[in-house]
Amino acid sequence: MRKKEMIAMLLAGGQGSRLGVLTKNKAKPAVSFGGKYRIIDFPMSNCINSGVDTVGVLTQYQPLQLNRHIGIGIPWDLDRRYGGVTVLPPHMKEGEQGFWYTGTADAIYQNINFIDTYSPTYVLVISGDHIYKMDYGKMLDFHKKTKANATIAVLEVPWEEANRFGIMNTDATGKIHSFEEKPKEPKSNLASMGIYIFNWDMMRDALLEVHEDVADMDFGKHLIPEYLSQGKNLYAYRFDGYWKDVGTVDSFWAANMDLIKTVPEFDLYEDFAKIYTSSEHQPPQFSGANSDIRASLISEGCEVYGTVHNSVLGTDVFVAEGAVIRDSIIMEGSRVGENALLDCVIVDEGCVIGNDVQMGIGDNTANIEKPQIYTTGITVVGEGSVVPDGVVVGKNCVIHGITLAEHYENGRLQSGGTLDLTGGGE
Repeated sequence: MRKKEMIAMLLAGGQGSRLGVLTKNKAKPAVSFGGKYRIIDFPMSNCINSGVDTVGVLTQYQPLQLNRHIGIGIPWDLDRRYGGVTVLPPHMKEGEQGFWYTGTADAIYQNINFIDTYSPTYVLVISGDHIYKMDYGKMLDFHKKTKANATIAVLEVPWEEANRFGIMNTDATGKIHSFEEKPKEPKSNLASMGIYIFNWDMMRDALLEVHEDVADMDFGKHLIPEYLSQGKNLYAYRFDGYWKDVGTVDSFWAANMDLIKTVPEFDLYEDFAKIYTSSEHQPPQFSGANSDIRASLISEGCEVYGTVHNSVLGTDVFVAEGAVIRDSIIMEGSRVGENALLDCVIVDEGCVIGNDVQMGIGDNTANIEKPQIYTTGITVVGEGSVVPDGVVVGKNCVIHGITLAEHYENGRLQSGGTLDLTGGGE
């Protein structure tokens, strides 16, 4: 087989637990975003737009929907005889016990044989759960120009937020001389984006060496410090475009809202660097005579007879007469009944919201069961749920399952309440 200059390894196995009920039944990269897309569409599209035509997708947690979405890679022009997209779950090796991926670098280590198949000069490692557009080819040019052994994409973050990230400390040329993981007193505001380019021969040796001492190999905790301790050339590649880690309910909601600003911070409509996705053809969107749609993203197949303001509607969403949706995200195939009011709500795929339901009403009490996840006033309805007619639901609430009127005390779910009839945790 002929040698590939660079292949991509896309880490898509994370649970995304901070997204709460949205990732209860699917991996974070498979969560719907921006109406018709899924989160993984963005790094996948970046690859093909950058000329990277060989992508290994490393899956682990709840991979069914993600695998179905990726298929053989047709939407991204990755259905190729040599290269293309390959889904790489944890697997058994001959004579060895199978193991889960225990860290980001361990996931690469467990797929050394796959990478060796293409004998690449460079390996691009990216995450499957960030929203951004990036030309990895320009990053590779920088990597070659600096004669780096590894290049890490970085983004300037506000100084007051720098202690939440892995921080790269560099000299004037961009050469990294030290790395700090979530430092209390950061010396720099250059945050790692979790995007790396490595020289494969050197990376391969480092993975084998570090694995002898560390089972849960991670790039930030182990591999990057190992490179620095050995005096290897690490460079920071500065990125100044839009990039969002949609790892929390609040950041996920905010990134969707970024799409519908008068001048959007992240533009899906540019002619270059388009985002591709796997979706069935839908009929055109339809708005009824009495509908009122303002500053919203409405996907194909939607029928809107009510009011939709400052919201994102996925494909095939139905909004009945008299319904009012504000500052909300309604995902594919969901139905909102007559005279319902949804204010700052995320409704996952395939849900039914009954007539005269009011959601997002009341004070901003943090969720009692998951205060660390639901605390900014956003109420979330899990995939395939049903909310019966006439109930009132507060802020920071979680609903999952086919609920009935008798499940709501006096017809209400107070702010901070959880109603989960599906069993198990998030």
